[in-house]
Amino acid sequence: MLLIDPNGASLDIALRAQADGHDVIMIIRDTPKTEHIGTGLVKVEREPAKWINWPDMIILADNVRWLRDVDGVRDRVPVIGPTQEAADWELDREVGQAVFKEHGIATPPYQTFSNYDDAITYVKKHDKRFVSKPSGDADKALSYVSQTPADLVYMLERWKKLGKLKGEFLLQEFKEGIEMAVGGFFGPGGFNEGWCENFEFKKLMNKDLGVTTGEQGTVLRFVMNSKLGRKMLKPLEAALDALDYVGYVDVNCIIEENGTIWPLEFTMRPGWPTLNIQMALNQGDTIEWLYDLATGKDARNFLMDRLAIGVVMSIPDYPYSHITRREVTGIPVYGADRALKKHIHPCEMMLDMVPTQVNGSIITAPELCTAGDYVLVMTATGTSVKECKATAYGRLKRLTVPNSPMYRTDIGDRLAKQLPVLQSNGYAIHLAY
Repeated sequence: MLLIDPNGASLDIALRAQADGHDVIMIIRDTPKTEHIGTGLVKVEREPAKWINWPDMIILADNVRWLRDVDGVRDRVPVIGPTQEAADWELDREVGQAVFKEHGIATPPYQTFSNYDDAITYVKKHDKRFVSKPSGDADKALSYVSQTPADLVYMLERWKKLGKLKGEFLLQEFKEGIEMAVGGFFGPGGFNEGWCENFEFKKLMNKDLGVTTGEQGTVLRFVMNSKLGRKMLKPLEAALDALDYVGYVDVNCIIEENGTIWPLEFTMRPGWPTLNIQMALNQGDTIEWLYDLATGKDARNFLMDRLAIGVVMSIPDYPYSHITRREVTGIPVYGADRALKKHIHPCEMMLDMVPTQVNGSIITAPELCTAGDYVLVMTATGTSVKECKATAYGRLKRLTVPNSPMYRTDIGDRLAKQLPVLQSNGYAIHLAY
């Protein structure tokens, strides 16, 4: 299996594939930020062209880089991941909004801009709350949910002064409601059974304070019947089939108090840490399941109706990552014993020699260590949010990281108030807080 992952986010999948007996090569970009990821754990190469004809299957962990190389071998190698055209559903927000509309799915009104001055004039004219969203593989910090028209104008002026514009962006009318997403694994046979209903916690700090990161934790489950899946994903089957899409597709939504759904955006790739958390519900061989998906079969690998929670552990200066790799590399993660390891999903990690206590003596021995500041995801499963949360945080407390480990301690909490509203409208049925 060739795992093409410019940023090295999918180390967990590589390790699980190896544990299942598969030969794995990870393709990770050769950059100072990624140079140590996977060291001592998996074979890492830097350029896909040398290895593109080697594997029985290719997995794309990203939808930005090296898609052209992979598209050239799709006729002879099963590929999990988007074509260049499919990636545009996520990366070009205007394309994504058009896809929704073409399939009868209403979206919040929006306007696309290529300069900040026009956007500032637009906000002042309409005097409404908007959400600013960049297109392409842009900095997540350039996404902004305004509280008033004035603070959005300030942000637009600030980004203009800082020269942040790298391409088009859109301003979308703000909709008040609860954020909930639904995803599914799609292949030649259509969607595999089981919709993945998920709730992301994107801000760095508790109570959704701080900067927006990719994701600090998620609560999810697979269900056979999902109202959100029927409304957001089922109508897209023919379009996905026309793209020869194979892989995960997810739609993030706002659900108003009266039950009205507004889709916000597509994810046309594995989610991180979503896929790590999904693995906590995956039974059997990870790679055989994906190979079946690529060849039109459904291995039915996921436990249905069981909750999983995942919490991201990082170290300073995440999420900015401005300090040198030397300062965030090689820090041991003590406590990852055999019983705990299956619940730990390594992200930016490596194997390194560090002081280790064995039978009352301190020796130098190999241990899981950091290879960056986005360290790992800890997971737990259960029958309720509270049960999963207690187990996941209990497991995190068993780890010792001698460099100020960070994680949110409230993943899942807001569902206590949100679930009754969602369930009164037929969403997230039987999900227990």
